[in-house]
Amino acid sequence: MSDARVEQLLNDINLVNPERHELVMAARRVIYKGVKQATERVMYGGFMFAAPNDFCGVFVYAEHISIEFGRGCDLQDEWQVLEGKGKLRRHIKIHSLDEIKSKHLADYVRQAFANANG
Repeated sequence: MSDARVEQLLNDINLVNPERHELVMAARRVIYKGVKQATERVMYGGFMFAAPNDFCGVFVYAEHISIEFGRGCDLQDEWQVLEGKGKLRRHIKIHSLDEIKSKHLADYVRQAFANANG
């Protein structure tokens, strides 16, 4: 699942910001639980997930992590948590472990996977 570049980026994040590292690890668990065959690679300074087509990415910022969906415009936003006004992309900002569940990340990941690989 993971390669040396992924491990290095995870280590770097942990050194710089352990709180963001904890959020990244929790988001990765949700992604792998929902899409067992997912693979990840470092891309655009974050983690890109595919199975086999790209379906989401996880990126670290100073105050939050962001789960990015390249075709987020196609997701059903039942809980109104998707952000972004671009033509295609949408994202979910995660500031705390509680938000991974309260913002229904697992549902959006499953939708994105199904849309990308349907």
